[in-house]
Amino acid sequence: MSLRDFYTQRLKRGLVRRLNNLKIASVAREVARKEPRPSGAPVVFFKASSGIDDLSWNSGFHLLASWALRLKGIPVAYFACNSGMSRCVLGTDRDHPHREMPCKTCVGQARVLYTGVPSKVEGLSSQVDWFDFQRDEQLASHLSQLSIPKLSAFRFQNIPLGPLCLPGLRWILRIHHLNDDESTRYLLREYILSAWNVARRFSDFLDRTQPRAVVVFNGQFFPEATARFIARQRGIRVITHEVGLQPASAFFTDGAATAYPIYIPDEFELNDEQNARLDAYLAKRFQGDFTMAGIKFWAEMRGLDESLLQKAAGFKQIVPVFTNVIFDTSQPHANTVFEDMFDWLDMVLDVIREHRETLFVIRAHPDELRVRKSSRETVEGWVSSRGVDKEPNVVFVGPRETLSSYELIQKSKFVMVYNSTIGLEASIMGAPVLCAGRARFTQYPTVFFPQSVDGIRRKLREFLEVEKIEVPPEFKRNARRFLYYQLFRTSLPFGDFLEPSVRTTQTRLKSFTLDELMESDAVKTILDGILKDGDFLLGG
Repeated sequence: MSLRDFYTQRLKRGLVRRLNNLKIASVAREVARKEPRPSGAPVVFFKASSGIDDLSWNSGFHLLASWALRLKGIPVAYFACNSGMSRCVLGTDRDHPHREMPCKTCVGQARVLYTGVPSKVEGLSSQVDWFDFQRDEQLASHLSQLSIPKLSAFRFQNIPLGPLCLPGLRWILRIHHLNDDESTRYLLREYILSAWNVARRFSDFLDRTQPRAVVVFNGQFFPEATARFIARQRGIRVITHEVGLQPASAFFTDGAATAYPIYIPDEFELNDEQNARLDAYLAKRFQGDFTMAGIKFWAEMRGLDESLLQKAAGFKQIVPVFTNVIFDTSQPHANTVFEDMFDWLDMVLDVIREHRETLFVIRAHPDELRVRKSSRETVEGWVSSRGVDKEPNVVFVGPRETLSSYELIQKSKFVMVYNSTIGLEASIMGAPVLCAGRARFTQYPTVFFPQSVDGIRRKLREFLEVEKIEVPPEFKRNARRFLYYQLFRTSLPFGDFLEPSVRTTQTRLKSFTLDELMESDAVKTILDGILKDGDFLLGG
């Protein structure tokens, strides 16, 4: 992108944001005017990590869901950041960790969302509590003496502040293995101090509001993770949300949204219409025609190179190895057998060197080099540091390469994944899949998933040596059922109210009436889930 194009896009984004904020404020005032006299215990909406200077998709879900509750006569208590953290995840500049936080633009954007909502009113009316930062100097002095390992495990007044802060720190630094240097120690200390501030302030807020439920984004970044921990300590129901698998969709759950818990009744079977619907989606997916959280990874997807096919002809069998992004918020859930994905890859490399008759194709995840989110601890770096690219029976496919993983699966004896969604798709294609990390789909029998390092190593060697791998028929059945639920039951559609903005990872309001909002399937499902302990699943 040229400098001129950069500034043109920046100006356009600023104009679109201002127009969108005017629309948000207008609708917010209308909600405030039409909000009936509320009754019952409030629902708390926590706002700290779902955007800075624009409307993120999760801020959009947060706003629309809270509007719907208020229009239903349910009081909503917003708990929102007003420079309430010394350092926050989204505001951190990993290259300059001491740089001032962008609080002015962030708080300004949040205040637009809560137009017309009073602060700290008595009674049952909807309200917003803006929390600020109060530094605990005694705690800060204690933390200043601690190393990264001790900070990572730090607990204070029965709150695991260190562990609560690790996922967000790894996410913003784009690494998993933290360096014990002063910059990293500084950030982790400030995150812990900020998490402690959230814990104290949110505890006081819960005392005042006595809510029926708390709604937070994601639950992995330390502000939301801390709020979730504090609420659950008190026995308060906590609902987390994330972007859904479909475009412009949300996923709400009583569990951890990044773990994607789904209950599928044993008796559920896809009918002809549902099978056709799923197959239509898969047909597009297998051509690379899909987006995730506003990101389209493949502009095009190409078939297997002739050079790869020629090389493969010299081997007995092909085994692809699909990796993940090491700092992704799914990884804390995944790391149940191995310490982390690279620990798994080291084990795989040992087996690669034992089995020269097999061609292993190691594929890096395309998200490793996403603009503004590129990983600093990459599979490519692991390949280079371990000399994997020098192994005669290894082909490494980098994150920029658009080779079709699906064609690769079709030519493979079996597939190896850590916790990548392609493991689910490979099961649907009928391929044997050996999984090494807990994934969304391992809730059900969909893949081979031994529960120990030795078990995975033994299964890998067995698969390499046997003539034919027998795949239990329930793997494909469960994989199709799970994916159908992800796509068409858990992904709540908000496309009538939200659309991609200039930057597709952000959104803007469409024009709609409040009656249309209240009649939407997504809103009805969320209201039923929050108010009647529903399952947040669409019908059909």
